[in-house]
Amino acid sequence: MNLYSGIRSRGNSILVDFTYQGERCRETLRVKPTKTALKEASRKREAILFEIAMGTFDYLNHFPLSIKARKFSKLYGQVITIEQALKDWLKKADRRCQFSTLKGYNSVVYHHLIPTFGSLKLTELTAQHIEDWLDTLDVSNKRVNNILSPLRLVFKDAFCDELISKNPLERVRFLPIEQREPNPLTHNEIQLVLDQLQGQSRNLFQFAFWSGLRTSELIGLRWEDIDFDNNRFYVRVAVVSRREKTTKTTSGIRTVDLNPQTLEALINQKNYTGDSHRVFHDEKTNEPWLSDQPIRKRLWIPALKAAGLEYRNPYQTRHTFASMMLSQGRNPLWVAQQMGHKDWGMIRKVYGRWIPND
Repeated sequence: MNLYSGIRSRGNSILVDFTYQGERCRETLRVKPTKTALKEASRKREAILFEIAMGTFDYLNHFPLSIKARKFSKLYGQVITIEQALKDWLKKADRRCQFSTLKGYNSVVYHHLIPTFGSLKLTELTAQHIEDWLDTLDVSNKRVNNILSPLRLVFKDAFCDELISKNPLERVRFLPIEQREPNPLTHNEIQLVLDQLQGQSRNLFQFAFWSGLRTSELIGLRWEDIDFDNNRFYVRVAVVSRREKTTKTTSGIRTVDLNPQTLEALINQKNYTGDSHRVFHDEKTNEPWLSDQPIRKRLWIPALKAAGLEYRNPYQTRHTFASMMLSQGRNPLWVAQQMGHKDWGMIRKVYGRWIPND
């Protein structure tokens, strides 16, 4: 027989039974159910019922380890560490993010955020903590923004879920990113670079200069994506971190026109890989390229040096295509579609000086 209402013993513990927000709650006190302990448990229950009636009850204060505390407590964030929150967030991200994106998140979480802030509770982090830490970093503004991205998302979710009463990241501004000016190659410079290459390497860069593809899209190109009959090809996939993925954006899935230069490159390349799945192969391994780094190190940099040209990254092949097409008077909307932009706003912003005024 229970001596106290809502209190009963269960093995070597005491069960406290009450109703909160229309839901029956049963919490376990891990103490031996002696007469004194049962009496104290009854007093605790009475205090809980009084606080519920007065509207001051906080589940967390009474049962900090309870699963229901997260559901009912207004400040559950005071017992959750940032490390735990980040790891939980990564598990969710694993189901919705591309492999390359998730790889980047894991890197900043485990190399920067957890070592720096992991031991703090969600409610303990302040904007000043973050600002002081940022002062110690010697990286670009873009890198800082990328590092803080998972932390911003974690705290945004925590605030929306009412685990914290305020979000300190709202006071940490995004750092401005300086837009790098395109440094495209001229027709003469394109020819100088191509003259340093031969075989598959030449085909690869000739196609790059005259198609405007990102390097990841270039090495992901498949023969099944080439439509010789209709003089076009389809950009459907990209290869990033050795894995095939969809293109960077929805608008990146597109149809691109073949011009004489890209058509010539493909016809020449067909002699090398026409029976294979991927269009462009690494001549050293005779296998499809797995990433852009070997292309940059083994082909691009030596070709620039041999041509006597200053270094610029391989992405300039994309800038070269855009500047050439615009200088020739091609419609900016057409250029945007060929390059996989959703509209011509980016074209105007980045390549405006190549758009003829007339």
